[in-house]
Amino acid sequence: MSGKLPIDAAAPASRADYGEPIEQTRFDFEWSRRSFLQALGSGLLLSVSAPALAQESGRRGAGGFLGSGAATLAARLHFGIDGTITVMTGKVEGGQGARAELQQAAAEELGVLLSQVRMILADTSIVPDDGMTAGSGSTPRTVPAIRQGAAAGRNLLIDFACAEWKVDRTAVAMKDGRIIEKAGHRSLGYADLAKSAQLAQLCQQSIPGDLPLTPVSQWKILGEPAMRPNGREIVTGAHQYPSDITRPGMLYGKILRAPAYGAKLVSIDVSPARAMKDVVIVEDGGLIGVAAPDSFRAREALAVLSKCANWGPAPQQPSSEELFGYLQQNAEGGAPRNPFADEIAGTNAVRATYHVPYIQHAPLEPRAAVAEWSDGRLTVWTGSQNPFGVRRELAAAFHIPEERVRVVIPDFGGAFGGKHTGECAVEAARLAQAAGRPVSLRWTREEEFTWAYFRPAAVIEAEATLNAQGKIATWYFANINSGPNAVDTPYICGKQQCRFVPSKPPLRHGSYRGLAATANNFAREAFMDQLAAAAGADPLEFRMAHLEEPRLRAVLEKAADEFGWVERAKMRDPETATGLACGTEKGSFVAACVEVAV
Repeated sequence: MSGKLPIDAAAPASRADYGEPIEQTRFDFEWSRRSFLQALGSGLLLSVSAPALAQESGRRGAGGFLGSGAATLAARLHFGIDGTITVMTGKVEGGQGARAELQQAAAEELGVLLSQVRMILADTSIVPDDGMTAGSGSTPRTVPAIRQGAAAGRNLLIDFACAEWKVDRTAVAMKDGRIIEKAGHRSLGYADLAKSAQLAQLCQQSIPGDLPLTPVSQWKILGEPAMRPNGREIVTGAHQYPSDITRPGMLYGKILRAPAYGAKLVSIDVSPARAMKDVVIVEDGGLIGVAAPDSFRAREALAVLSKCANWGPAPQQPSSEELFGYLQQNAEGGAPRNPFADEIAGTNAVRATYHVPYIQHAPLEPRAAVAEWSDGRLTVWTGSQNPFGVRRELAAAFHIPEERVRVVIPDFGGAFGGKHTGECAVEAARLAQAAGRPVSLRWTREEEFTWAYFRPAAVIEAEATLNAQGKIATWYFANINSGPNAVDTPYICGKQQCRFVPSKPPLRHGSYRGLAATANNFAREAFMDQLAAAAGADPLEFRMAHLEEPRLRAVLEKAADEFGWVERAKMRDPETATGLACGTEKGSFVAACVEVAV
C-alpha cells in the first residue's frame, strides 16, 4: 500500500480559493455493530448504512462546501432506550460554538431538555456529510437541517403514539418531551419509541424539507444562554484535542522540511538516522520523515537527517517591500486599468492604493494528527474544518477506497479558515504505514507559519471623480489577488467599475475569516473618507448622500446616533480623531464608529 503523496507544500492554492474554501477530494467507514453501539449508546441500531445512503442521494455541492446532508432520519438521529437522542452532523467544533448551537436546535424541535440530546460531530464513519465548516455556514445552513431532522423525529413520536392508541393527532399534545393523550392519562416518550419493532423501518424515510418548525416566539431553548455541552471536560483538561490523542504503541513523528521556502532536496543519506535505535525512517518521493517512541527522540533523529540533506537553491521570492509590485506585475491579463481614465484625464481625480499583507491564521492549536492502520483500514484523528474532504485526500494519497478511511475530528483549537486541507493527516498516515504502528504528528508553530497557507495579500487600487455638486461621477475599484468578496460598492455613482483581478501569488494562500471582504470594505471606506474631504463634506453626510439601500442607511444612522457623531464633530481637537464606516457581506449590514485620542 505504498503511495506517493500528492502534496506540494510550496505550490499556491487553486483559484477556487478566492472567496471559497480550498477544493478537496469525499466519504464513509464501515464499523462493527459493537463499535457503533459503543459510540451511540444502547438503543435500536438504525444508522449503520445511513452515511452511505445520505451521500448516494444527496447533492455533492461545490467541492464539498455544501455536502450531501442526511437523506434519511436514521442518518441524523439515533433514539436510545434511555430516552437519549443522539444527533449526528458532519460539522466541526473549532471554538465557534457549533456544538452548543446545534444541540439547542435539536432540543428545541424535539421538545426535550438539552441534557437529553447528545451530539456526535465530524466522525465520518457515523455522521452525514453536512459540508465543510466554512463561510459562516453552520447557522444558516446546518441549523435548519438539524431542526428539520429533529422535527421529523418529533412527528415520528406523535405518529407512533397515535397509532398505539388508535387516535388522531387532534387527541394528543406534546409536553416535556412526551406525547400526552388529552382525554386520558396515557403518555409516551422517545424511550418508548426506541423500543418499537417498527422503528428501524420508520427511520429509513426521507426527511421532508417543509416540516413546520417551532416559531421564534415559542422558542424555549434556541436563543437562550446555554452551557457548552463538553465545557466541563474542557476546563478540567479531560477533553482530548487532536494533539492530545494517544493510541496503544503510538510513535511520534517529525517531517524533514526545506531550509528555505521552495528549495528542493538534491540528495540525502538516511543511513545515520536509520541506524538510531527504535527510529523508523520514511523516504517516499518528496516526503522524508521519522517516527520514534517519544518526541525528543524524533527531534534527535530529525536533526541527524537535516545534517545529511543537501538542498538546491530556493527560487527568488519577492521581499515584503517588493510583494505588492510583484502582484501588480503578475496580475492576470496585465495590471488593471481604469476604464474611465481617458475621460477623467486632467480632472481633479482622487486616487489611492491600499496594501493588504499576508496573514497567517495562527490557530491556538497548530496542525496535529494521529494515524492508525488496521487490516488495510486507516483511521485518522485530526483538526480540520473539512472532515470528508480530508477523507477524500487520504483515500487519493494511498489509492484505497474511501470506505476504508475513517476521519474523526475532536473539538480542536481554532482554524479561522486555515484548516481546510489535510496535509498533516496524510503525513501522519504515511509515517504510520511505514512504522506499522500509530503515529502522532504535531506541527510546530514554525511549521504552521511557514508551510500552512495564508490569507492572501492584495493590492487595491481606487480612483474616483466628483461632479460640481460634490457627487461621485466616476468610481473605479480593483482588488488584485485577494478576492471578490464585498468588492462592489453600495454607494450611488455616475459610472462605476468594481472588479477582482487574480494574480500569481508567491506564497500558498487560501480561505481566511472574512477573506477579501475585510480588505475591500476597509479600502472602500477609507477611500470614501478621502472623497468626503475632497468634497469638503462631513464623512457621515457624504455617505448618506450616496446611499439608497434602506437597511444600510438605517444601520449607519443608528450607529452614528448612538455614537453621538454630530456632537463629537463639534468638539474635535487636534489630539482626537473620529471615524466611521459601513458595509455589507453575506446578507449582513454593519456600521461602526470610533474615536481615537492621541
